[in-house]
Amino acid sequence: MHRGYLDDILAFSVVGRERSFTRAAAQLGVSQSSLSHTIRELEARLGVRLLTRTTRSVAPTEAGERLLKNIGPRLEEIDAELSAVRELREKPAGTVRITATEYAADAILLPKLATLLPKYPDIKIEIVVDYGLSNIVADGYDAGVRSGEQVAKDMIAVRIGPDLRMAVVGSPSYFRKRPELKKPQDLISHNCINLRLPSHGGLYAWEFEKGDRELKVRVDGQMTCNGAIQMLNAALAGHGLAYIPEEMAKPHMAKRRLKRVLSDWCSPYSGYHLFYPSRRQSSAAFNLVVDALRHRS
Repeated sequence: MHRGYLDDILAFSVVGRERSFTRAAAQLGVSQSSLSHTIRELEARLGVRLLTRTTRSVAPTEAGERLLKNIGPRLEEIDAELSAVRELREKPAGTVRITATEYAADAILLPKLATLLPKYPDIKIEIVVDYGLSNIVADGYDAGVRSGEQVAKDMIAVRIGPDLRMAVVGSPSYFRKRPELKKPQDLISHNCINLRLPSHGGLYAWEFEKGDRELKVRVDGQMTCNGAIQMLNAALAGHGLAYIPEEMAKPHMAKRRLKRVLSDWCSPYSGYHLFYPSRRQSSAAFNLVVDALRHRS
């Protein structure tokens, strides 16, 4: 490529897009006379007119239109790549706000971010525990965490954890006083620990699946909580049955502090995903957070 062509073609593309030397000169930060001279030199080197000039208007010729159509998008790509490269020399900084359930925050976000944050002291993370997860854009979050099935189709979803299973558990003391459970419908006669969803004000219906059968059971009991940790502690204290993530219950089942029931009705489901709206120009800090959270099986 002839030296100086790239700058001249960029100048031409701005004039062609704006249809005005005045506006193009203002964007480029040069004088109108200097810009006009640049375009004339480019036309002379190419041996073809690129612009038709009158006292009132500027318009690309057929050759000019062809150049704009084929070169314009490439110039935008080059500019975007140069911006990305420039960003690499800057220290990633800023606050990334994420909303998630309590278990997702404790089991996924905190362990993975522990390796990222010491490397980038100018990155700050704000984690807000919320079981509602209503609208991350309206509520000012950069991203949210949900299971794969719950992520809206218009969002970008990045898997950040393995598949999950839920578990129905209770203390040994609780089961000594209660009949055995064989199917989800038997929960109706049991004292169950409910989860209240803040965004809707309602109680979460326990979900079960076995083969082709899917059930949602609205349970009842003396205790209602708004977080999984509280449900676990209530179950350990003998207040009733809890429906919590399997990994949360496992340590207590191993020590026989909790007993599990209906395991054949608790099928694996898509694990946690980080979701966020499409962004053409995400910050370096946000991109680093996404990469650190990404699940690598």
